[in-house]
Amino acid sequence: MKLLSRILLGFSAIVFAFGAYIHTSAFDRMSASVAKSDLPAFFGNGFRVLWLQDSALQIVFAVLFALVAIRPSFATRWVIAIVALIPLTTAVLIYCVIGNFIGGHIFLAGALAAILGALLKED
Repeated sequence: MKLLSRILLGFSAIVFAFGAYIHTSAFDRMSASVAKSDLPAFFGNGFRVLWLQDSALQIVFAVLFALVAIRPSFATRWVIAIVALIPLTTAVLIYCVIGNFIGGHIFLAGALAAILGALLKED
């Protein structure tokens, strides 16, 4: 089970790295759309910050899960499972607010792989 745990955590890291890449790649298009909108500057800038914050969090998840996949002693199974609840909650919120959307699928796949990998991990 140790190998399967590492594979799942590695998969989760790849999913979040890919998610961060595609999310960050869309920043310019989103920023241009905000600039064309009638949103007040405060809300437009806030939206830009939240956009980049989401990308940054995905990078943090990718690095963390990759580190645990490479060096399992880096964190306990429960720490990884609790951290993985953050993207799982994000996926639920995406589905509730936006609906069926690729971002929700990315967060759900990465979170479930990390949780399962954590539960299979040997401490």
